Amino acid sequence: MLVDGMALLFRAFFATAVTGQYMVNSKGIPTNAIHGFVKHFFTAIEHFKPSHVAVCWDMVSTTFRTEMYPSYKANRSDAPVELIPQFDLVKEVVESFNVPNIGISGFEADDCIGTIAKQMQGEANVTILTGDQDILQLLDDHISVALLKKGYGNYMLYTPVNFQEEKGITPQQMIDLKGLMGDTSDNYPGVRGIGEKTALKLLQTHQDIEGILTNLSLLTKGQRAKIEADLEMLHLSRRLAEIKCDVPVSCLLEESFLDINPNLAIQKFEELEFKRFHHYVEKKEELTLF
Repeated sequence: MLVDGMALLFRAFFATAVTGQYMVNSKGIPTNAIHGFVKHFFTAIEHFKPSHVAVCWDMVSTTFRTEMYPSYKANRSDAPVELIPQFDLVKEVVESFNVPNIGISGFEADDCIGTIAKQMQGEANVTILTGDQDILQLLDDHISVALLKKGYGNYMLYTPVNFQEEKGITPQQMIDLKGLMGDTSDNYPGVRGIGEKTALKLLQTHQDIEGILTNLSLLTKGQRAKIEADLEMLHLSRRLAEIKCDVPVSCLLEESFLDINPNLAIQKFEELEFKRFHHYVEKKEELTLF
């Protein structure tokens, strides 16, 4: 199981921050995001029962995508002050579980996840735990995606089959879909005036962006005009949408075998003043023997 660490951490933070419940400990450190992260983490382990686990992180805000397009994710506000001290602490918690923390400057967690997942072909089946639908482009015969839904333990598990049944396109075509329609959360526009419904229809008919451009004469006058007006942004948006699966990162299976030392984990829980989490790691035999 490859975990999108930031997806879990941010989800956990905002679930309680909205009501001001930051769970500040006796040292004055907020711990609400870490608390929720741990709960999400072990709930997923109990649900999917992976034999190997690694957590991937975004390292810095500047990546090769912001170099290509400075406005990439520029619409996002700075992290809340209560969350900032939890970024490093949560990695210490993961380390106390003897689970690898993985991240590389200049790339996003998605790129690390994609690279490692593809490296596992022929070695292991991979489940990616995230809340980000962008990762669905990685689906293949050995990669599935568990999208977090509201609450704990609720997932939408995607495979290439049910993804194609739902969207009418292949996972790989999702890159072209985002190139056409853009992504408001990541702040790149795609082709102005082309929404998801139109983009899906174009891809179902012409397979990919290259096929669409080759057959511009078959499009409606309005579709053709929109694409021709935003041709440069179309190609840029596609490059921004594509998860890189060849970044300089790796994680060997033996490095990620799930083998939690309860004493180390409990020591970290007590340091953070988490009083009700001992049971997660005391079930060591259940977590490691599959």
